[in-house]
Amino acid sequence: MKLLALPPSVDVRFVTAVLLVMGLSTPGQAEIISLDSSNIDDVLNNAGVALVNFYADWCRFSQMLHPIFEEASNIVREEFPDTKQVVFARVDCDQHSEIAQRYRITKYPTLKLFRNGMMMKREYRGQRSVTAIADFIRQQQVDPVKELPSVEEINSVDRSKRNIIGFFENKDSDTYRTFEKVANILRDDCTFLAAFGEVSKSERFSGDNVVYKPAGEAIPDMVYLGSLTNFDLTYAWTQDKCVPLVREITFENGEELTEEGIPFLILFHLKEDTESLEKFQHEVARQLISEKGSINFLHADCDKFRHPLLHIQKTPADCPVIAIDSFRHMYVFPDFKDLNVPGKLRQFVLDLHSGKLHREFHHGPDPTDSTPGQEETGGEAASSPPESSFQKLAPSETRYTILRRDRDEL
Repeated sequence: MKLLALPPSVDVRFVTAVLLVMGLSTPGQAEIISLDSSNIDDVLNNAGVALVNFYADWCRFSQMLHPIFEEASNIVREEFPDTKQVVFARVDCDQHSEIAQRYRITKYPTLKLFRNGMMMKREYRGQRSVTAIADFIRQQQVDPVKELPSVEEINSVDRSKRNIIGFFENKDSDTYRTFEKVANILRDDCTFLAAFGEVSKSERFSGDNVVYKPAGEAIPDMVYLGSLTNFDLTYAWTQDKCVPLVREITFENGEELTEEGIPFLILFHLKEDTESLEKFQHEVARQLISEKGSINFLHADCDKFRHPLLHIQKTPADCPVIAIDSFRHMYVFPDFKDLNVPGKLRQFVLDLHSGKLHREFHHGPDPTDSTPGQEETGGEAASSPPESSFQKLAPSETRYTILRRDRDEL
């Protein structure tokens, strides 16, 4: 039997993965749970951390990932033997398309992270190697809450960051367990700190307490007034503080934001134009707070996102510009100066949800409402239709294409 000679540049891990796929090598016994509609909720809800591989058998990259994923599972299981602490699972998206749709899986393989049944926004995008995946899980096991050992440290927290500070009598309590669970989910969005016993006593005048210290010295603290044993209320309040209402879209997070699966309302502005951004943030908070969850409020640097601007027939010289990206088309808000007109921005978003923007995109402005048999004033049988609430544009490319092209040309 002839042995295949490999050039020095070939990664041994890659060769191992290929051999595993070909069946020429055998990995250790992996504990990968196959998920379907009958067990997915039970498995994920009872797992502290779950890494799920959404795959398709026909996909070559899915086939290559299988042995790597299994070996990473073996390594992690040795370090974290509690089967509910860390779970490795997989979903055959061809066999269970309803699960793929539920989690908006659009490419294979996709590795999604779950905590206590809740899917994290940031999926795994690191190297697809045994070491990298195992390291990623180890990082997820690091305690997201830093203990403050003294009053001095409480008074000197870094105010350039968004801080959530919990004041508890002790760690062994339902209130702290709720706080820790919330911190695990939002660990990438806020800094979580906690003080216990005598150190926290001055802040526990009415029991265990949680305070939000926003970025900036001049901004006042905010106290959580809900029940600390109610996870849903605590999580909703903390998420509202940790995740800005209007977020910046960049090349680094563009794909991640797209995968949230809801349209974008974007302000394109020059980086130094903070005034327009403040106006946009104010009007979003005033007019659109009830739409949070149905549309993402974003702002983008005009200079960096030149191609999307060209796509809607704009240049940085036209900024500030507001547009909706529905992932099928892009619609432009008629005039940034109208931002302060009561209800104007809200109506623009409602027109998206009602289908009016899409309908007018393809068929032109809706006809004016008039009573049958009534003549138009002015002596003419018909007048020109009203100006559309958006500009008709060429169909947009996918968000992935736009982001990649801009990044390649920077």
